[in-house]
Amino acid sequence: FFFKQKTAYEITYGDWSSDVCSSDLMANLLDQLAAMTVVVADTGDIDAIRQFTPRDATTNPSLILAAAQIPSYQNLIDSALQESREVCGKGAPAEEVVREALDEICVIFGREILKIVPGRVSTEVDARLSFDTEATITKARKLIGLYRQAGVSRDRVLIKIASTWEGIKAAEVLEKEGIHCNLTLLFSFAQAVAAAEAGVTLISPFVGRILDWFKKHTGRDSYPGPEDPGVVSVTQIFNYFKTYGYKTEVMGASFRNIEEIIELAGCDLLTISPALLDQLRSTDGELQRRLNAFDPAPTEQQIHLDRAGFEAMMAQDAMATEKLDEGIRGFSKAIETLEAQLAHRLGELEGASAFQHAAQEIFLLNDLDGDGCITREEWLGSDAVFDALDTDHDGRLLPADV
Repeated sequence: FFFKQKTAYEITYGDWSSDVCSSDLMANLLDQLAAMTVVVADTGDIDAIRQFTPRDATTNPSLILAAAQIPSYQNLIDSALQESREVCGKGAPAEEVVREALDEICVIFGREILKIVPGRVSTEVDARLSFDTEATITKARKLIGLYRQAGVSRDRVLIKIASTWEGIKAAEVLEKEGIHCNLTLLFSFAQAVAAAEAGVTLISPFVGRILDWFKKHTGRDSYPGPEDPGVVSVTQIFNYFKTYGYKTEVMGASFRNIEEIIELAGCDLLTISPALLDQLRSTDGELQRRLNAFDPAPTEQQIHLDRAGFEAMMAQDAMATEKLDEGIRGFSKAIETLEAQLAHRLGELEGASAFQHAAQEIFLLNDLDGDGCITREEWLGSDAVFDALDTDHDGRLLPADV
């Protein structure tokens, strides 16, 4: 940590002091990790990002769904719905407005996050498009366009795409257009190799979900850090990429405990939830670099994958196949849940507006002399309705009553 603060990244004996030993070398685990790995906040909670000040941030539908429950973010949701209504037009059905709002919400949250982090934000393509290359490309271009309209340059955005063969091929096209991609829901060596050969900017291997699968299928309650299957997978991918000079960055994701994070210290990036960031920040001790891009551990022979080779390797990897399918279904369910909530909120916003408009028409219809109030004699409806509206029983209906 101390060395990296030096301008030239070197230190002489004369630079050393007891003060350095007692302060910088006793930094908490989070500070030490940030000195060797780019720390990314895995959350849509803008306040949490502000608290931990990571370089980058990443979101997905589940995180946006969770953030949408926070009352202080309701104005962002409402803003997206209102902008989407304007884009779709007044006569557009609610379903169309909600679909448009999903993209708006992702970009609005991303824009707010980029006001805090100095680096990039990852914004996810609808998981329901994971097996449609062309639809994924179209959606990614649209998201980048929305960011551009908001004044955000494309170099600050990573488009998150599921690591299906179709998603990887979509990312290959997008990267050639200068749209940088983050391949998510990645569980296997085959997915990683295919993504690297496609020239994607970044991959996100899911450490914790790999561990979940092995614990379930082996009956084991835990694994020591170095033996954690998710840690082993990311370590293999990292060393392979660095050995053969792939430019694709490796960002470990979906952690279950800080031991997994400790074992991947030195990885290009690690995206970490606020709870684990807080645990790292409150834990002291020396953190050792486990991965070194300049001195990777020995690895297997280089391979090249076409679609047939990719599918053959995936077919032999039950864990990766199951977790990829489960992840796509989970993200899709989160999107559907978010859509339902947005439709409900749209109904609240527009229902109130529509009702107000109808009330104005009713008032104009019944206020026959135009004096700003409706008497019982003017009222064209039933007495029962008049009495229900006349809450102060003064025999007159004002616009507020109606």
